[in-house]
Amino acid sequence: MNQGNVAFVTLATDDFYSTGALVLAHSLKEVNTKAKLVVLVTAGVSARVRDKLSKVFDLVEEVSRLDSNDDENLAILQRPELGVTLTKLHCWKLTQFSKCVFLDADTLVVKNCDELFEKPELSAVPDVGWPDCFNSGVFVFQPSVETFQKLKKMAAEEGSFDGGDQGLLNAYFSDWATADISRHLSFLYNMNINMSYTYLPAYNKFGKDVKIVHFLGNQKPWMFHYNKDTGNVDAPSGNAPLVDFLKMWWKIFIERVASSPSGADSTLFTRLSLPDYLRIGMEF
Repeated sequence: MNQGNVAFVTLATDDFYSTGALVLAHSLKEVNTKAKLVVLVTAGVSARVRDKLSKVFDLVEEVSRLDSNDDENLAILQRPELGVTLTKLHCWKLTQFSKCVFLDADTLVVKNCDELFEKPELSAVPDVGWPDCFNSGVFVFQPSVETFQKLKKMAAEEGSFDGGDQGLLNAYFSDWATADISRHLSFLYNMNINMSYTYLPAYNKFGKDVKIVHFLGNQKPWMFHYNKDTGNVDAPSGNAPLVDFLKMWWKIFIERVASSPSGADSTLFTRLSLPDYLRIGMEF
């Protein structure tokens, strides 16, 4: 792997997802990645948080917001915010890199996965909801302005069957399911932790080998309450793996990302979610 010519890329469209991006970046550093770290940001990210990102990422790239405005399909998913995920298409313009891996900002890397840069475009993990499609939270790609223009044209002319980037990318890379099985990555590279309770026997056998955790769904790690005194997270019972990985996420947030205002009374900050941190004046 040419260390200077490959990158892990993520996207932050606001300060909350920027927090996810910061934790993700620190998780990559903790597993000693040799790749560069890149974050795409839109106007929704504040100047203060951009400064924080610039201290962790090798490149903070400003991009314009792309939105499908496909309310009908997004309503089916009950996820209206997913329209802006088309913004991630800008990642194909990072032509200073020969190969990249895109990671959604709600992922967490728990083991080194630099071997992904040896995989071809578009290598990805089957989606748990429809395995003939890939999940676009983690995928390998080769930057190309031509590919970006083609994707943008398809988005404008045909739209996306789910209103977000996943539907569009699966339509563009439509032979993914059948053309080359080597492009199908192991679930270990994109484990949907919110579904893992249905696969507990498999998780008990293979969970120790998981490399990338994906916090899919409406509830993101920063929305849960974390008790910094006990290290516990308030999460749904019956999903022990979710709790364990939420603790890992929050541990990185507390140790690497969060900071208290000078002279703050630490007793106020015992049991908090990220919105609580912001509401009482703490910074991240």
